[in-house]
Amino acid sequence: MKEIHLQSLSHDPIHGYIPFTSAGERKPEPFGLHAATGAAGAAKFDRAKSVGAAFIGTASTGTASAGTKSDGAAADDSPAKNSAGLPPFERDFIDHPWLQRLRHIHQLQTAWWVFPTAEHTRFQHVLGAMHLGSRAAGALYDSLREVCPDAPSRGYVESLLRLAGLLHDVGHGPFGHFFDEHFLADFGLTHETLGGAIIRRYFADAIVRIRGNPFSRLTPLESLDPEHIVFLITRPRDEAPTDSPLWLRLLRCLFSGLYTIDNMDFVLRDAYMSGYSPKAFDVDRLLHYSMFTEKGLTIHERGLSALVRFISVRAELFRAIYFHRTVRAIDLALEDLFVESKRWIFPGNPLDHLDEYCELTESSLLVDVARWRRHPDGQLRKLGERWQELLSRRIRWKMVCERTIFFAPGQSERSSIFSDRETFERALRAALPPSCRNIPLKVDTARHVHRPGTRAPAGRQNFLYDPLTREIRSLDDREIFRRIATSFRVCRVYALDHEHDRELAAAVDQLSGGGGEDDATNM
Repeated sequence: MKEIHLQSLSHDPIHGYIPFTSAGERKPEPFGLHAATGAAGAAKFDRAKSVGAAFIGTASTGTASAGTKSDGAAADDSPAKNSAGLPPFERDFIDHPWLQRLRHIHQLQTAWWVFPTAEHTRFQHVLGAMHLGSRAAGALYDSLREVCPDAPSRGYVESLLRLAGLLHDVGHGPFGHFFDEHFLADFGLTHETLGGAIIRRYFADAIVRIRGNPFSRLTPLESLDPEHIVFLITRPRDEAPTDSPLWLRLLRCLFSGLYTIDNMDFVLRDAYMSGYSPKAFDVDRLLHYSMFTEKGLTIHERGLSALVRFISVRAELFRAIYFHRTVRAIDLALEDLFVESKRWIFPGNPLDHLDEYCELTESSLLVDVARWRRHPDGQLRKLGERWQELLSRRIRWKMVCERTIFFAPGQSERSSIFSDRETFERALRAALPPSCRNIPLKVDTARHVHRPGTRAPAGRQNFLYDPLTREIRSLDDREIFRRIATSFRVCRVYALDHEHDRELAAAVDQLSGGGGEDDATNM
């Protein structure tokens, strides 16, 4: 009998009911509140592995039966009966401080200041990604086993995808990717590499002891490897080792390929919550026509239109929501403030202060900086006054003009003057009349990658199945896909006022080759 009493439901406006394993009214297990270190921590990790390997469950019914502990003594590992040695449930991860922290980090970085209903957080997003992990496992597991007979059980793969989806954003700081660029990069970190350190330090003990999910269970001799989760959530790099098993490399397509359990959720969620679209793309069709082949995650010819629709909608969200002119103006103001404020925001490398980093959220940061304007230190007080302007949404920079530059496959983006802000600004000032070359201005070259280049480490993961020839082909073999730009940049100029709008717009047109040919007739 299915143990419904060991599950809970979270209602989600995007996916409906999202089930996860729990222990009913049992008090959640307080695992990993403080990191286990040294010999004691290693011993605890080994004990956790033995408990995980000894636990016996049946995937067909979702129930647990009596097992044998590592010392040979009989044990009843039924979650309903054994409260002392009970393995952790998914709820124990969801209720953990590192996950609850994500309730205080907005999903849309600073766009919630522009789109009033887009107040959702990364917490709702990771629950959605966890749920899509199960949907992907249901659609793709059989093809994974066909390609990789050595792949672990459905319970292992599904639980791995669910926990990786749940934990993939655990390293994010305030304002999400902005914090990566303007703080974590100072220490050679990204939220993914930092998330890997957090998983190893705070979650590894519990991960190896997880026994299943609402839909499937691990086999008796299986235990999840925390390093598999770290591998999945980290974007491929050229220098990364390639000795991982093929089945694991294929699963990573679901985190860093064209369509992933991460971006499928955030496109649906961000479009819905911002008011852009109640159903941005057809996730059912996209998963239905997907399969694993020996080359990677492969879409059947009949599903190609659904993939193109997804790529197009995601790009439009970047143009209309994430790269909205006011959103980017807020980012420019935030960037100026961060340069001077970050030494007061956090004491140093987060890897050296993980417990303190757990307490750093947008909520804590915005409360702290709001108090600076009453601080006795003069420098901090002036910063506090500038922060107050941002908190009051008094945005200093006004957009003057905007041009979108597309880069086709094979076209060199690096050779463009729009490839970085410094090059763009130098060229812009040189193109201005001498009388306004030194006016205060900011340029922005927000970039979106439609699809990684085929030479990029993350660009060799998605393929097309041709049912007529029964061949696995490159997606570029189809013109409908080949016509999609590799990337685009939304290039904007911001000034303090609109006094020189005409001169700035003319200079940008000169740099971008504005004008161009028109159609011969109305269309």
